[in-house]
Amino acid sequence: MNKGNPEHTKKNAVTLPQLLAQNAARYGDTKTAIREKAYGIWQKYTWSDYYTYVKETAAGFAALDMKRGDNLCMVVNNSPEWLFSELAAHALGATTLNLFTSSIAEELAFSIGRIDSPVVVVQDQEQADKLLEVKDKLSHVRRVVYIDPTGMTSYENDPWLMSYATLLETGRQRLAGAPDLIENAIAKGRPQDIAVMIQTSGTTGVPKIAMLSHRNLTAMAFQWLEAADIKPEQNWISMSPPAWIVDQMWGMGVALAGAMTMNFPETPETVLTDFREIGPSILITASRFWEDMASRIRVKISDAGWIKKQLFYLGERVGRSVVEKRLHKQNIAWTTLALYRLLKFSVYNPLLDRMGCAHFRSAFTGGHPISPDVIGFFRAIGLNLKQCYGLTESCGIFQIQPDDEVKLETVGTPLPRTEVRLAEDQEVLVKSEANFSGYYNDYKSTEGAFESGWLKTGDAGYIDDDGHLLIIGRKEDIIRNKSGEAFSPDFIETRLKFSPYIKEAVTFGEARPYIAAMINIDQGNVGNWAEERMIPYTTYMDLSQQKAVEDLILAEVRQVNQQLPDVMKIRKCVLLYKLLDADDDELTRTGKVRRRFVYGLYLKIIEAMYSGLASVQVTGKIRYRDGRVGEIETSINILSVD
Repeated sequence: MNKGNPEHTKKNAVTLPQLLAQNAARYGDTKTAIREKAYGIWQKYTWSDYYTYVKETAAGFAALDMKRGDNLCMVVNNSPEWLFSELAAHALGATTLNLFTSSIAEELAFSIGRIDSPVVVVQDQEQADKLLEVKDKLSHVRRVVYIDPTGMTSYENDPWLMSYATLLETGRQRLAGAPDLIENAIAKGRPQDIAVMIQTSGTTGVPKIAMLSHRNLTAMAFQWLEAADIKPEQNWISMSPPAWIVDQMWGMGVALAGAMTMNFPETPETVLTDFREIGPSILITASRFWEDMASRIRVKISDAGWIKKQLFYLGERVGRSVVEKRLHKQNIAWTTLALYRLLKFSVYNPLLDRMGCAHFRSAFTGGHPISPDVIGFFRAIGLNLKQCYGLTESCGIFQIQPDDEVKLETVGTPLPRTEVRLAEDQEVLVKSEANFSGYYNDYKSTEGAFESGWLKTGDAGYIDDDGHLLIIGRKEDIIRNKSGEAFSPDFIETRLKFSPYIKEAVTFGEARPYIAAMINIDQGNVGNWAEERMIPYTTYMDLSQQKAVEDLILAEVRQVNQQLPDVMKIRKCVLLYKLLDADDDELTRTGKVRRRFVYGLYLKIIEAMYSGLASVQVTGKIRYRDGRVGEIETSINILSVD
């Protein structure tokens, strides 16, 4: 195991606000800490600006009687105000919990109530309205602070609400009378204090709340700095929700410890344009982002002219060949290398530039498992995309692929000062100073999360001869068919989702004679495909039940079956009449399938796939965009893949 740099270990003995204060003292106005794009213009904050805003926000919170040991809930987007508010709470000795802005009102009320948050910071009118809707369940909340004042004019007389601008002004007034108030509070912080709480995905029930200390976050940060050779002012673009561990790990940890520049895109729609302008060197985001991008590229290529299409397919074949030979340290013919360089100049580089990825040194995919086909696709066209592995309880990503050893099916090797081993039942265990401090108000689950000081990940895996970890899947999700043969649903589902026409897939087969799948089509890509062929449709349900669409998806499933061993081949499938939705408890807020809920909700359809039926009549609920829930009756065809 790499023992790491003693200097990094020494730096772990600080809190996050103390790190910020050190950066402000060291870099002042000479280096950029944050950039935010607004109205098409990049606004920048130096480290002095960053520290000043945090102190003023903290003083504003102090005026609202926030004190050491309190909890602060936040329902915010990626923005500088997220960083200012979160670190301000930490400066006062409070703990923060970020919630997803996509959560419905009842979810927010439940989560805020779990930790008795006396103050809640929200992004805008939409989030404020959600809390007003459930105000009777939030009697412990003294004040709601909203960041974006757009549309909030009519709320100005509501004493429960306060604008962030007013909070800042209140803080400035407080500091005028007590200029050392926040510095003194920061000095009292201890590395072992809990800084951040994050709700786990909750795939099997009510999410647990993982607690991460300042030491956990700084330990993870310095491990990354050492492994990735990160330098001050390198760019990180913040695009994953603050409620997800990755942007917490980076925004609260790596960016602070490495004095990186945090960049915030103007809108989700402008991300690719903003990529090109900023040129981030490193990006970590969810597998769904890369799956969607690969789908968009493949659909656009299929619509391109014959010459462009053939050039792209040639480039992909040559790229895959070169990547494979380099991985196995094989000689590459000079003719192949010359062709590869030509294609890189004429095909790969222009494509990567259009995607905004031309300047990446490394791009990582985390969260839900991703198909090796997706990794191979991007690496073939010149993007250094690598699979990594971690979890909320490990304080984020602790396993990454070295640049010169990228195996498509593995998640690489551990970070410095991190140990990984397998239990007797193949469960992956990890030991690191970054491992979480426990679950909030749940001693039993905390005790069960560790085994002799090792964190139990809940994932099954194995380590190959080169020390690379391969994740099989969640230990509890491993399925055994009627013959007793075992397989991981994730292994099949990630390959199905490589298709540009498949958005989501859920496979079944526990104690069954064969594997069956329930599939969500990608409405955008399939809709375009249908329109080009003059196939009329109205709704998602209508489109999914078209005979031509069924034939399209069957062809995609058969292609995946060719890559799978017999035990994993899909024999029957259905195209679901609606998209799986987090609001219906079918997905987590991070997009993971809640298998037990889905199995219970769609048991009639699942049984039909094993009953020899040609179709099944179903009655189901469907949620409209305005929030109304309706009931529909429809017939779904059972498709035979053989």
